[in-house]
Amino acid sequence: MLAMNTSSAPLIAGHLLVQCLIEQGVTHAFGVPGESYLAVLDGFHRYRDQIRFITNRQEGGAAFMADAQGRLSGRPGVCFVTRGPGATNASIGVHTAFQDSTPMVLFVGDVASDMRDREAFQEVDFQSFFGPSTKGFAKRVERIDDARRIPEYVARAFATAMNGRPGPVVLVLPEDMLVQTMTPDAITGKLPQALPRVEAVQAWSDPAALQTLREMLLQAERPFVIAGGGGWTVAAAQALQHFAERWMLPVGNAFRFQDTFDNHHALYAGDVGIGINPKLAARIRDSDLILAIGPRLGEMTTGGYTLLEAPRPKQKLVHIHSSAEELNRVYQADLAINAGMSAAAHSLEALQAPAALPWQDWAQACHADYLANMTPQNLPGNIDMPAIVATLQKHLPADAVLTNGAGNFASWVHRFYKHYGLARGCKTQLGPTNGAMGYGVPAGIGAAICTGRVVFTIAGDGDFLMNGQELATAVQYGAKTIIVLLNNGMFGTIRMHQEREYPQRVSGSQLSNPDFAALARAYGYAGVRITRTEEFEAELLAALARPQGTLIEVMLEPEVITTRGTLSAITQAALARQQ
Repeated sequence: MLAMNTSSAPLIAGHLLVQCLIEQGVTHAFGVPGESYLAVLDGFHRYRDQIRFITNRQEGGAAFMADAQGRLSGRPGVCFVTRGPGATNASIGVHTAFQDSTPMVLFVGDVASDMRDREAFQEVDFQSFFGPSTKGFAKRVERIDDARRIPEYVARAFATAMNGRPGPVVLVLPEDMLVQTMTPDAITGKLPQALPRVEAVQAWSDPAALQTLREMLLQAERPFVIAGGGGWTVAAAQALQHFAERWMLPVGNAFRFQDTFDNHHALYAGDVGIGINPKLAARIRDSDLILAIGPRLGEMTTGGYTLLEAPRPKQKLVHIHSSAEELNRVYQADLAINAGMSAAAHSLEALQAPAALPWQDWAQACHADYLANMTPQNLPGNIDMPAIVATLQKHLPADAVLTNGAGNFASWVHRFYKHYGLARGCKTQLGPTNGAMGYGVPAGIGAAICTGRVVFTIAGDGDFLMNGQELATAVQYGAKTIIVLLNNGMFGTIRMHQEREYPQRVSGSQLSNPDFAALARAYGYAGVRITRTEEFEAELLAALARPQGTLIEVMLEPEVITTRGTLSAITQAALARQQ
């Protein structure tokens, strides 16, 4: 609730906008300042006791922090940027939020109204750039020309970002509109007021569809649940767990939604994404009923649309999703249910199971496959990454937030780290489902600023330098994160694919790197380098104990390219195929 402001300064549109954010429960806004929205920055100053503007060093980092804020809170993360270059820099975060199904509102300061449509300085047609027609950026793009309607536009943006499939909304703010002085309404005599906090609207499961789902379960022999996507709450995750327990259903978490279902649970079967356990992939193909609860069933979760063949899978498919537009768009489901995750999970929890179920051995075998996959392969070098992840598991608190960007380096925590799951009380994984490099560092810093929890980030040498400058933001605001940076001197994922497709023809994937530990120290982090596994535990404990953030640079052999094999093995296999 907005506190009474005692300032005698007149209310201007930029201040009204900040009032609306406070009314929506926003405590932090991320961004890079711009002259196009100085009036909003002044509003942040005026209401500085209720909301904090976090100054970032690049708009992409700001948008990633807003994405992290949205994923952790379930309410829209907020980002402010200026027109043209600022908005285009932020677009990577908008695309990430779209594919992550994360609620976000991006505010873009724009050219003044009398400059519009002249290709003014930094002018961009944001409806064309971000609009729904792009099929990959914003759910909605609107421009506020009438300052008195700011409360309406902000409330609608928050509702749109949360309702249905969560996602990003863009609001464009003409510079001259933001400086308008608010005057009392001619009829009511009142100044414009912020509208009340909006909440997400839940589509409820159709009772007839739920009965059909129950009948399909009773006819199944090898059912399997894939859970993930946006819109999950603690209560919804708990209800999902109760449903799985009641029906003895094995559960796999969709790509980079590994905290949807407790990884320690006896019904957990593993993550369904890149580098999937081959035995889990076989289980999904062999299943006779897939219950997809929440995920889009995109390319990464379906193994390039091979685990479930598009458009008509061999398995019977029940697809539950919060967006009616998503259902039957790629996969023609045997049963499609439009429901929010909270409504869906509680409806499933209430489904009465029979006294005996024929697939108990199947469920146990799925979990046994997951446990067997935790046994690592023997790989060369002085760094044992599974042992390092085991050390993380030993010392990080259960509510620690783990973040990553994009690259093979992330597969170590994806495969070997066990999340306790949202049902235990909080979200713990932040990873970009669109494969955005540079996400992990700013997302971790944003998580630390918003939650105060322990934050661990795993990064690669290529990934880190996409947004490593945000360490300056962390230091400025007293945010502490622990970063493990795997340095193998290359864009590892690309090099892996090169060797698979064009063996021994290295091009564009090699890196000459700085001293990352020294770079971290220059920003104000502690920075150390290790070359042996046995050095890691002491450095992690020191990082947990010290007040500021820490970067641990791990010198990893280029040969150790995946969790399962070596670069030279990939090369040799590719050469053999060419013979």
